[in-house]
Amino acid sequence: MTTIADSLADTLARQIASGAYKAGDKLPSLRELAQLHGYAKNTVVAAFELLVSRGLVEPRRGSGYFVLAQSTPKPPEEDAGSLGRAMDIVWLMREQLKTQPDAVAVGDGFPPVEWLADVRLDKYHPKVVRTGLGALFRYGSRFGYAPLRDHLVRKLADFGIGAEPRQIVLTHGANEAMDIVIRYFVPPGGKVLVDDPGYYPLFGKLKLAGAQMLAVPRLADGPDLDVLEQLLIAERPRLFFTQSLAHNPTGSDISPAKAFRVLQLAQKYNLLIVENDPLADFKPTALPRLSALDQLERTIYIGSFSKSFSAALRVGFIACGADLASDLADLKALIHVSSSEYSERTVDVILSEGHYQRHLNRLQNRLGEATRKALQLFDSVDAEVFARTPQSLYIWAALPGVADSLVLAKELLPRKIVMAPGRIFSVDSTQVSRWSRFNVGAMADPRFAKALRTALRRRIGS
Repeated sequence: MTTIADSLADTLARQIASGAYKAGDKLPSLRELAQLHGYAKNTVVAAFELLVSRGLVEPRRGSGYFVLAQSTPKPPEEDAGSLGRAMDIVWLMREQLKTQPDAVAVGDGFPPVEWLADVRLDKYHPKVVRTGLGALFRYGSRFGYAPLRDHLVRKLADFGIGAEPRQIVLTHGANEAMDIVIRYFVPPGGKVLVDDPGYYPLFGKLKLAGAQMLAVPRLADGPDLDVLEQLLIAERPRLFFTQSLAHNPTGSDISPAKAFRVLQLAQKYNLLIVENDPLADFKPTALPRLSALDQLERTIYIGSFSKSFSAALRVGFIACGADLASDLADLKALIHVSSSEYSERTVDVILSEGHYQRHLNRLQNRLGEATRKALQLFDSVDAEVFARTPQSLYIWAALPGVADSLVLAKELLPRKIVMAPGRIFSVDSTQVSRWSRFNVGAMADPRFAKALRTALRRRIGS
């Protein structure tokens, strides 16, 4: 029969195994645990003695009980097993969320941390608190923090997009924005157009919604218009999720002529376009955006500060027609009550300072230099580059002698080189791809060039 002491010991043991308590940490005192759970002190003492007998903790006279270092290896799923795991959507998302200081994450979706470090988020906390201490203890507006939406009106105007504050809904990043749009528009079995290759987390969200994805091939200057029109005629989809600029994963930008033609097709076939623009701060404002040409008539614009400020802030937004914005704000309230006003106030304070524009200038300069060097490296090994733009966080490239980029990615994993093979970004992830997405910031690490050349020489020599 399991006693209360056994149950408490098992609970603490699980917390130690999961890392909630690490080696050297002090466990809560006898009095704290007794008061928290309503146990007698003798019960808590018995639980601690069980943990001591299992070699998990040690008593220190006058100080309490402390967690001992464990020699147990990590579970296979978190360690060696991940090296052999097929690179599917969930695998890559897990890899992107890990912190591996010794790995070269050339498949990463974010700019290098050092590019963002000058934002110095720590210095903004006092200013954020002074903007309204009382409000920080309550839920915010369903639309999000009003002063930040005012700022976004001006930011969108720089892109040529006219909007009012009531047309903007703040979200927990661009991914929540897409999730809200999917929940609102896409019923189970609904047909949705997507870029192929395209943004793999979007594919995962649409699969969860039970949507039917229709692949529109991405070319170097935007969507394949012939395939797009054929799908519009045959399938009559309601939505098209796309990235006009800094396309993920190809790094390509839509041409002005093609952007105009896409909007003509949208008008003709009653199509609504969801334009995701997470790297807007890395690109010149004058480049063509579908939402600027359309003025949010048949477009929904999604933006984010995750790539240019910090992913930890989780601040994104939706810009669309006023009536739709009100509906999406209601849906957001139903799902999450509100977004984080503290984070939104932080972004608003950053935007209010002159440092912001200097930060963006540095970002764009760094990106331009990193892109130039990455293209030089690819040219030196005779790689095929999908699209060449002056500033691109991502380069979509095929390496010589590599018929399946997944195979190369697995070969490089033991050398701490984490790639993003092309099939992950395909609507049909079973299709072999010779392409991979490369992060130009991560490519600057000399270990990548060395590992790449070694792997390619081995293949050519064989």
